[in-house]
Amino acid sequence: MNRIIECIPNISEGRDRVKIDAIVAEVEKVKGVMLLDVDPGASTNRTVITFAGEPAAVQEAAFLLIKKASELIDMTTHKGEHPRQGATDVCPFVPIAGVSMEECVELARALGKRVGEELGIAGYFYESAAIIPERRNLAVCRKGEYEALEKITTTEGKPDFGPSMITDTVRRAGLTTIGARNFLVAYNVNLNTTSTRRANAIAFDIREAGRTLREGDPISGKPVLDDKGEPVRIPGTLKSVKGIGWYIDEYGIAQLSLNLTDISITPVHVAFEEACSKAAERGIRVTGSELVGLIPLQSMLDAADYFLLKQERSLGISDEEKIKIAIKSLGLDDLAPFNPSEKIIEYVLEGKMGSRNRLISMSARELANETSSESPAPGGGSVSAYVGALGASLGVMVANLSSHKRGWDHRWKAFSDVAERGMKIQKELLRLVDEDTHAFNQIMEAFGLPKGTEDEKKSRSAAIELASKYAMEIPLRTAEVALEAMDICWQMVNEGNPNSITDAGVGALCIRAAVLGAVMNVKINASGIKDKEFTTNLIEKANHLETLANEMEMKIREKVATVC
Repeated sequence: MNRIIECIPNISEGRDRVKIDAIVAEVEKVKGVMLLDVDPGASTNRTVITFAGEPAAVQEAAFLLIKKASELIDMTTHKGEHPRQGATDVCPFVPIAGVSMEECVELARALGKRVGEELGIAGYFYESAAIIPERRNLAVCRKGEYEALEKITTTEGKPDFGPSMITDTVRRAGLTTIGARNFLVAYNVNLNTTSTRRANAIAFDIREAGRTLREGDPISGKPVLDDKGEPVRIPGTLKSVKGIGWYIDEYGIAQLSLNLTDISITPVHVAFEEACSKAAERGIRVTGSELVGLIPLQSMLDAADYFLLKQERSLGISDEEKIKIAIKSLGLDDLAPFNPSEKIIEYVLEGKMGSRNRLISMSARELANETSSESPAPGGGSVSAYVGALGASLGVMVANLSSHKRGWDHRWKAFSDVAERGMKIQKELLRLVDEDTHAFNQIMEAFGLPKGTEDEKKSRSAAIELASKYAMEIPLRTAEVALEAMDICWQMVNEGNPNSITDAGVGALCIRAAVLGAVMNVKINASGIKDKEFTTNLIEKANHLETLANEMEMKIREKVATVC
């Protein structure tokens, strides 16, 4: 995953699957683009399409999608619950990996220029791509929705791209708003009411823009104006949140439709908890929530950590367990099953691109059988990393058992901190299982390079040297990380649940094996490297790690021997 951007066009069609599929097919035919999610809504009559890939390929797919949507969607007859003004209503670019926001801005503006010139569709640039500062806000660009199409003929509403007159194309396709922004989470909160008005009231309580201050009646009263003649607003409680309330016929309930525009400011779990609080003040109960499109893994983990802390439970558990907790705590399975592999962006990308984590995705039996095969990889380096991960896991297990031990409730946080630190070590060692095999494969690829000419020989020799150095660095990293886990086991044999002291002891045995095995691989991979200063330095470090591992393992064994 080198240079990846995400694009999330929202099209104004959520009911006709034939049209939706035809529009999505335009994305799928572009090489280098991965279709991640298609999320249609019948009541909103809107579909959120998510795809990712290399910048140029994603830009091309976005253009083809806008073109096809303009051909198949007639905005003159469109009806739906969601605010909209175009066949492709919005089309934002989001930097994911190796791409800056500035590059996404350039892509957005180049796309808008092409859409205006080649398709005759008018529109605006929003968020980071905005040319006019006020248009950073999508609501400003979409003011009046499709029914205010005539605004493009005015000075104030003149489009950033495309014609500033009502042509047949503009009348049919409406306006498209193209932008560049950070990751946005589209998040709906389910209410046990059918009242759109009450849902709107809760949304106004929460969203940053809040509501207009009025004289007398808060709904129909005359707006209070400031010195400049602008309506005075009562701000909502959450920053970087936009929202409205609506009724969803297919579910038979009202929802809060929230856009979390900066989840570093207002995370999903904060929005959920605030929705619960504000709904309760109005006699309404939140029954669950719904994600539209994708969510970053860290958002789910942060939500799980929040709820675990409230329950005074250990945070040192696997990502898989945390995701289950987040799903249940947020009620993400209230309306439909929640499949993490389809909703968490890192998992979707991994599945679409093909995971490099081939070994740790195997079952224990499959990994053992793969190791025993006649293939030279996985070998001792990968096995050392895996044994170290098992050792770290045993230390974490003792910490988690200790955090839940009856009578030790006052110590739960201390043990949780140990378990959390151990899980970070375990994750890194599991990554190194596959990375060690990858490093070996790089050496094989280097040896397979052509060597017919002098230039080819030089390039091949340099590639072998570089790959061989990396093949030393990876097992050294394994030894360093595994040794950190020895501290976890030492702490647990001294402070943890005494009934599990031998588990921590076995963990230390695994960790020692991991360190010594990794050190062997450091040394064997040094033999073909010409840079002797480099190899000497790494071998000295490896020898030191081996000495420390032997000393720590002996101390832990002696401690365990005092009780068994």
